[in-house]
Amino acid sequence: MHLAGSGRVIVQLSTKLMEGQILCDEKGTRVAKVMELIGPVNRPFASAAPLTNSIKKYIGKSVFASEYSPDNLKKKFRRQRR
Repeated sequence: MHLAGSGRVIVQLSTKLMEGQILCDEKGTRVAKVMELIGPVNRPFASAAPLTNSIKKYIGKSVFASEYSPDNLKKKFRRQRR
């Protein structure tokens, strides 16, 4: 991980991710949310928005993608408005 001047975190990817996916540390703490994928296809990077105020302590450490993301799930509506 690397902190960009815009405040976003740049992450080098080892597996394919989707935009909106949540990145966690080894303890399961939510660290960042992937906003866009950048770079070459064979060695992609992700630009992610930090989800914690203490993002600097995660710089240089490995993060992992969570198995599901609330943004990727379909939303259920309780009732239909008329």
